[in-house]
Formats: sequence, structure tokens, C-alpha cells
Amino acid sequence: MARAQQQRTGWLAGELLASLNLPDGSWKQLPVCGLSMDSREIGQDDLFLAVGGSQGHGLEHLQQALDRGASLALAEATQDWPQERICRLGHSIPIVVVESLRPLVSGIAAAFYGNPAQDMRMAGVTGTNGKTSVSLFLAQALPEEWHCAVTGTTGNGFPGDLQPATHTTPDAVQAQRLLADLKDAGAGAVAMEVSSHALHQYRLAAVPFHTAVFTNLSRDHLDYHGSMRAYAAAKRRLFESPDLQLAVINAADEAGAELLVRLQGRVSTIACHRGGNTLGAEEFVCIEAMEQRPDGLHLRFSSSWGQGEINSRLLGDFNADNLSLVLAVMLGWGVPMDQAIARLEKLETVPGRMQKAGGGEQPLVVVDYAHTPDALAKALSSLRAHGSGRLYCVFGCGGDRDRGKRAQMGTLAEALADGVIITDDNPRNESSAAIIADILEGMETPREALVIPDRAEAIATAIQQAGPGDTVLVAGKGHETWQEIGGQRLPFSDIEQVRRSLGGKQ
Repeated sequence: MARAQQQRTGWLAGELLASLNLPDGSWKQLPVCGLSMDSREIGQDDLFLAVGGSQGHGLEHLQQALDRGASLALAEATQDWPQERICRLGHSIPIVVVESLRPLVSGIAAAFYGNPAQDMRMAGVTGTNGKTSVSLFLAQALPEEWHCAVTGTTGNGFPGDLQPATHTTPDAVQAQRLLADLKDAGAGAVAMEVSSHALHQYRLAAVPFHTAVFTNLSRDHLDYHGSMRAYAAAKRRLFESPDLQLAVINAADEAGAELLVRLQGRVSTIACHRGGNTLGAEEFVCIEAMEQRPDGLHLRFSSSWGQGEINSRLLGDFNADNLSLVLAVMLGWGVPMDQAIARLEKLETVPGRMQKAGGGEQPLVVVDYAHTPDALAKALSSLRAHGSGRLYCVFGCGGDRDRGKRAQMGTLAEALADGVIITDDNPRNESSAAIIADILEGMETPREALVIPDRAEAIATAIQQAGPGDTVLVAGKGHETWQEIGGQRLPFSDIEQVRRSLGGKQ
């Protein structure tokens, strides 16, 4: 983002940071023309926010911030960087030590950019799977007068005009800068993907979420959180926002059901389920019947607002849950049911989420981001229900991430697909052979799986093996336009490779 877009207004440091009740000093008269947690983004007279984290402390990059013109630094005291060590740095700009700075950064950035989220209806979507689809579906489905923007994995902006994103949820400063840009562009609402990392790191602590949506919880990111208990606790933080007015929960999920019970009497709740208990939720959306057809989903539902039917072009049993969550938000926000249904029926597939190619006289090929055991199982089971031919699965697992899920995914692929090709995902800095070996450990008959590390060759082989009426799932990378190998991101797109392979199939 250009420097001109970053700057909103000039501040004096003392005015910007008044709410922190910091000690007096001449530093309070210093100008603050911008701010960043990343020393590489610092410009002249900017405030450098140096916090501790799993990858080190921002103070390790203080010299770069100085070289780029920082006027002031706020530094978080940590075990490795106690106040005494920070005070001994002796650099040419003031360094103000702040205890527990990380949770405060979002509020500092919000103040700098004029608290942009206060003027927009904020919806946060969290969960292991479905965040991207639900947030983008909501932005697409809300009537035009909402002018709903979206932020998340597939990009930031307005549907049909998304700018690339580097993370599911940006850092605390970037998030407020992004919200300010969206407000300037006329957004009246924002559907925001909220990752567990972002919640754990307080990146959105000052965002006044009106609505929070919970999709589901299954194994993921244990390399970061350490346990499912800690992972679930991070997800719950979204529902502890002091501004929260509405919680929309997938009550069919065990963690969602527990969350509903926790929220009783605190905020308005809508339970989405399939004929189960609403667990005390004030309102509900219930899928009464579902038919998975070759061309999409047919749903019949009941709700606190009445009954209805949805004919969707989307594939996948799990998209029924995604649709019910989006419908619940729309109804909870006052969109008339007839209008909500009509707009939901027009939804297009999210890039890299059960994205279709081929079909007819060629095999149907579906590209999906499924990179967890639960997501892979749901994708394969759904495609089995939609089709009657053979089902092939092409997948791998990411390097430098949770090793424990690899064997689980091998087990599931072997059980649910007729043919399995194991390939590279994003090996990153890990050995491709080691990752594949971990996957094979979960298979009863690993010799029956094809191992083709080259992802393009693996996709082409699966499509050549499949015939009309068959289905090929290419799982793991979804919308990504690169493949990370040995620390380098090389151009690669699953959907583009699928189209090339289909074009060359005789």
C-alpha cells in the first residue's frame, strides 16, 4: 500500500498515546506521521511499535527503523528484553517502555486512523474451516445498500475487486489501516476472516465487532497453539468483544454447542443446526432436508423467521452449513427472507473452495483448500454424494507445520477415495520425502497410492486416469498462486494446472 494511503493525519505522540498514561517527557511533543510494527515499513517521523513474539522481538530490528526515519519507539518489556536491557540501548530516539504493549497496539492504530470500524457494521468469522467462504458469501449476498467489503485469505476489498492478502488477518496496525481504506471507499459493513493467530496476538483487540460467526473447530495449527484446548480458547476471544451484539453459531459442532451455552444471557444468539437442539439460543436456522445434486445443493429449512428453500450452485455438504450461517446473519441484520434466499441462490464459488472445472465428457475436477483432516474428509464425502463415478484425490501436506495431521489425512484419503496420488503441497524448508513418508504412515496399503512429488505432474496424471463421470479432488492449496519450496515462492496455481491438463486430455 502506498505511503500516501497509509497516512491519515499528523499527531503529536502525547496526544496519540494519551490513553496509555505514560510518563511525561519531551517525547510527547514529537510528531507521529505513521506507525508500524514492521521496521521495513517505517517512514520519516513514524512511530515504531516493537513487541515480543515467537519469532523474536521487534527491538532486534530497531536500527533499521532508525535508518528509515523513526521518531519514536514504544517497546514491550519481555523476559528476554526486560526494561533494564531496553534502557541500556541508548539510541538517538526516545524508546518508551510499555508493559504488555501487544494488546494495546490495535487501539493505538485505531486512534491514529480515526477509529474507522466505528462507522461500519463489523462481522467477524472464525473457525477451522469455512471462514473464507462464509465471509465472502456474506459480502456477496448482502444487498447493495450495505456496500459490504471483505477481508481474508483470498483478498481484501469488495467482491469482484479483491486485492491480494498475505495473511488471513493482517497485523494490528495493518488491520486498522485496511479498515480506514475500506471506510474511505464507502464500505458500510465488513465481513472479516478472523484467524486464531490474530485472536491470540490481539491483532483486532480494538475492532468493535457487532456480529461474530463460529463455523466449526477441528485439528489445525497445533504447531502454534500446542493443544486443542488452547486453540479453542483463542477462537472464543472473538465472542468476548465488549461491543458484540449478535453471535451466530454452528450448533452442530461440539465446540459451537459449548460456545452457545457460554454465551447465554450475554448477547443475542442464533443457532444454526440440522434438526438438533438449539441449546437455548434465542433464534435459529435449521436445515430440515438436503439433496446433493450434480449441479449443486437443494436445501429446505425452518427458522425463527419462517420456512424456505434454497437451490444453490455450490457443491459440498459443508456448504449447506456455510449457507445457513450466512442466512442467519442476513436475517439477524433485518434482510427480508425472500430477498436473502434470492441472493443466496446467486452465490458463486469462492476461488479455490470447491471450485469446479471440466465435467460433461471430461472428468469433473474440483480444487479445494482442504488442508486439515476434517476438511479433507468433508470434501471427499461431499463429492462422493454429488457423483456416481470413481473418486480420485490429489493432495499433500505443508512443511514446517503440524506433523500429527499428516498420517490422519493419509488414512482419510485412503478410506474415502478410490485412487490417491500423494504430491507436494508447500514443503517450505522441510524435505518433501519426509512429508510424504509421514502421510504414507497413515495408510493400510501405502503401495496402492501413487507418489508423484511434482504437483503439476500429479494433477495431470489424476486427470488422465479419470474418465467421464469420475471426479478428481485437488486438495490443499486452493486459491494460492504459488508453491513454497526451500524458502522460495514459485508461481503455481492448482486451477490453472487443472485447466491445462483438461485441455490436453484426449
